[in-house]
Amino acid sequence: MSATLCYHRKNPEKKVSDDAPCNPLISEVDMSNEIDGGCLSVSGTMESGRYKKLQKGSTIQDYCDNENNVDDDDYDEDEDSDWEPINHFSLKKWFCCNCTMPNFEDVCRCDVCGEHKEFDIFGHELFKSTFGDGTWNSLKDEVLQRSQASASKSCTAIGFDDRMLLHTEVVMRSHPHPERPDRLKAIAASLAAAGIFPGRCSLIPAREIYPDELGKLFHPDTYANQHSALAARIAAGLCADLAIIIMSGKTSNGFALVRPPGHHAGTRQAMGFCLHNNAAVAAFAAQAAGAKKVLIVDWDVHHGNGTQEIFEGNRTVLYISLHRHEHGKFYPGTGAAVEVGVMDGQGYTVNIPWSQSGIGDNDYIFAFQQIVLPIASEFAPDITIVSAGFDAARGDPLGCCDVTPAGYAQMTHMLSSVSGGKLLVILEGGYNLRSISSSATSVVKE
Repeated sequence: MSATLCYHRKNPEKKVSDDAPCNPLISEVDMSNEIDGGCLSVSGTMESGRYKKLQKGSTIQDYCDNENNVDDDDYDEDEDSDWEPINHFSLKKWFCCNCTMPNFEDVCRCDVCGEHKEFDIFGHELFKSTFGDGTWNSLKDEVLQRSQASASKSCTAIGFDDRMLLHTEVVMRSHPHPERPDRLKAIAASLAAAGIFPGRCSLIPAREIYPDELGKLFHPDTYANQHSALAARIAAGLCADLAIIIMSGKTSNGFALVRPPGHHAGTRQAMGFCLHNNAAVAAFAAQAAGAKKVLIVDWDVHHGNGTQEIFEGNRTVLYISLHRHEHGKFYPGTGAAVEVGVMDGQGYTVNIPWSQSGIGDNDYIFAFQQIVLPIASEFAPDITIVSAGFDAARGDPLGCCDVTPAGYAQMTHMLSSVSGGKLLVILEGGYNLRSISSSATSVVKE
């Protein structure tokens, strides 16, 4: 397979060249390693095994180092995420309540997201909500009863439980962790402020995933502290149940407002803020409910190495990921275009790797039009699952990309027709509270 898709980043109407056929189900391994945001080349080779975990561009450590110097030796090859808490910093600093990034004391606004250092984001009207405080427990039964009474096939089902907010760091550090309970609170509050939920969406009751359901995926040595394990089991259980009710026809689509995220978790290890692979759990649950073929689209800015590992030999699950890669320098280093699956699953893993930061709406929509949708349509899935990380959103401190809420809504709309409207969106990453709340709200509205 050899083709070249060239386009202008600001004008995606410039189509592919005449000698650039597109074979929907990729079965060859002679694809290039990158998409650079201006030209997608589907030919050539790359060296295998060069998966360094040093991400390109600024990191938290770059920002805080007085000399603004980074040495490759400072990076631990065994580190399981692209976030490193700051252990030393001599200058006075403050941490942004919106994106958690450090800033020098003499600046009033966050250098990453623009949030004012004295602004209380949860005091803003947009984020005023009963989610995450004591009143949610008293309202839960009422919301469930109202949801069950108003549930219809046209209604979006929401999976949420406040016990997932218990998943926190064991030892709180001076620098807040980006994967924090506030992520769920911000999205839930934004949905409430928009009158979407509680309201037009139905809430499904939460349950913990059963051990035999996890036994299909995870090595028994996978563990976490008490609250983290509970939160992860509830998240996985909600994703499984959402997939089941969508397949049953009780609702047409669903949004899993869950944490911890899951797409980095594989069969034998938890990594990258992820404990259980929620998308994989949902895919197996959908198949148990009658789905013969499942499509998983992963638009998190990081490659879902765990999801790929689980399904790379499975031809009944098509996995498509769009992510920063930068020749293996961006976490987790996997997801080159030459990775297309193994054995019976060869051709059912599709990686669309970006070679730089700053990728925006035009790039994603063009990739959807030219790659994702043609392949997905030929595969003809019974249900589509989205690993919806919002860390490619504008203002995210880790992703450093430029996707807007309108861009996420457009991608959701494009996917909604692939499997007859059967669509499950599962929250993955995203660490700017304003970005993830507005992006998630746009997706649910769509």
